[in-house]
Amino acid sequence: MQGYNVLMIYNKDMTRLLMCKRLKNPYKGLNNLIGGKIESGESGIEAAYRELFEESSISKDDVTLHHLMDFKYYVQSCYVEVYVGKLKGDAVISGDENELFWSDLNQDFFDMSQFAGEGNIGHMIEQVKMSKSLFLAD
Repeated sequence: MQGYNVLMIYNKDMTRLLMCKRLKNPYKGLNNLIGGKIESGESGIEAAYRELFEESSISKDDVTLHHLMDFKYYVQSCYVEVYVGKLKGDAVISGDENELFWSDLNQDFFDMSQFAGEGNIGHMIEQVKMSKSLFLAD
C-alpha cells in the first residue's frame, strides 16, 4: 500500500496556513496543502520533513511536525499521513512544484470548488482547532 503525506504548516501566530495552488492533476487549479509520496525505506516523519523542504524550502530547524491523523483508502490501495506544525519564526517559502501562498483561516475549507480533498482540508483544520494546545504549545 503506497503512503503519502499532507503537511499543515501554520505561521508562528497560527493565523495563516501554508497552501499551494495545484498546477497539475489531481486537483489542478484548486488550493491544497503541500505533501507528497513516502518513498520505500523512508519513515513517515522522514518523508514529511523531506517533502516540506522540497516543496517549500522550510527545514526541520524551522518547524516541529506532529503526526495528527491518517486516512486509509482501501480501494485506491494507499494511505495518507497528516502532519501539523507551527513555524518557530519567520521563514521564506519558495518552491517550483506549485504556487505557494499563506492563506488566512477565514475560509470555507469545505468548499470543493476552491479546495482539494473532498472536504478533508476543512476536517483537518477543525481537528487542529480542537487539539492545538496539546501539540502546538510554545
